[in-house]
Amino acid sequence: MSKQHWEWEKTDRWIRAEINGVTIADSKQAMLMIENRGELDYYFPIADIKPGSLIQSEYTESSGYRGTKTFWHVQAGDKTVENAAWTYETKAGRPDFSGFVALKWDSVDHWYEEEEEVFLHPRHPYHRVDFVPSSRHVEVFVDEVKVADTTRPLLIFETTLPTRYYIPEEDVNFDYLQSIEGTTHCPYKGFADYYTIKVNGERYDHAAWTYPEPIPEAPRLKGKIAFWPEKDKRIRIVVDGE
Repeated sequence: MSKQHWEWEKTDRWIRAEINGVTIADSKQAMLMIENRGELDYYFPIADIKPGSLIQSEYTESSGYRGTKTFWHVQAGDKTVENAAWTYETKAGRPDFSGFVALKWDSVDHWYEEEEEVFLHPRHPYHRVDFVPSSRHVEVFVDEVKVADTTRPLLIFETTLPTRYYIPEEDVNFDYLQSIEGTTHCPYKGFADYYTIKVNGERYDHAAWTYPEPIPEAPRLKGKIAFWPEKDKRIRIVVDGE
């Protein structure tokens, strides 16, 4: 097992958290906690938390390397969100969290970095996403039926993830695609809508997706479809014949 590692660093971003129409946290001095086992959270100086909004809970958690985590209810107008915030005790070998409060991401209605709303989790300062136009020949086959064919894909190179090939809608055969309900969020791209692929009497749910209104940093995604070969071995993406 790899040794636990933390990055505890200041962010220059202006961070705000809103619950029930009330700004609970508003800080230009927030800290970002990056943990190699998946934790990615903003911590706010107590002075930047709305006065009177924190009510100590009786609930705590403890782990060997994290120490004791004390939870707090958050009062936002006429709404109380239970165990929506936490603080840590001081512990050797752990960043000094004294004077800082973190909020559960999913307990907050709206998160903002500067004037832009962000979703799912804080944007990782060391996570890179490159949107690169290409002239590669990309074909998508589902159970040996070709459902997309393009020589103008947009390639997405994203840290830790496989390359994704986004295909212009005009180069996708929508006879095989059906829109389905449900969306997911990406802090680097926006809200994704999904498609079911129907080929040879079989359904492949959530096997393709699109970003109908990508965030301003990702405008090239608009009007393009990506396919998910990991979903089923019968979904194949062929690039330049390979």
